Amino acid sequence: MSDFPISRFPIPSLDSLPDDIRARIEAVQEKSGFIPNVFLALAHRPDEFRAFFAYHDALMEKPSGLTKAEREMIVVATSNANQCQYCVVAHGAILRIRAKNPLIADQIAINYRKADISPRQHAMLDFAMKVSQAAYEVNDADYALLREHGFSDEDIWDIGGVAAFFGMSNRLANMLSMRANEEFYGMGRG
Repeated sequence: MSDFPISRFPIPSLDSLPDDIRARIEAVQEKSGFIPNVFLALAHRPDEFRAFFAYHDALMEKPSGLTKAEREMIVVATSNANQCQYCVVAHGAILRIRAKNPLIADQIAINYRKADISPRQHAMLDFAMKVSQAAYEVNDADYALLREHGFSDEDIWDIGGVAAFFGMSNRLANMLSMRANEEFYGMGRG
């Protein structure tokens, strides 16, 4: 895999990056042991890097009625529908770790409707897929069904926000031809 470029666009050297971006990348590298390619690919455009990760963190790292594993489920299911190999692989690894389940990410990536998840999580992913693939069809009945499963309006915003953000991310990753790091493939599997 290492013979292939990680992006169609130039990858800046770490020492050429603005201090805040370099510090963020180095912190991720220290925590994970490698630099996920998304950080390197997006560093090509520093202002967009900052905006992307600010919104990412606002959705994925805040306290929410959704667990961090559930948010990753949304990313994996919708990224598969959007045929984004980078996000399915990278966020599949994160899902395996956050769910403490080495099978769940593969099940959700292949067909979340057959995955070993709760009815609540099925409803969450059905809504996320609708936002991802046909947001113009979202209606009051969708909200009512999610409320029946115990989701608050803020949770529903989070489901839609994650699905919508990663729709953009998936399209960007595909346009850039971003490659997933080899390290992601084995994470959380054993």
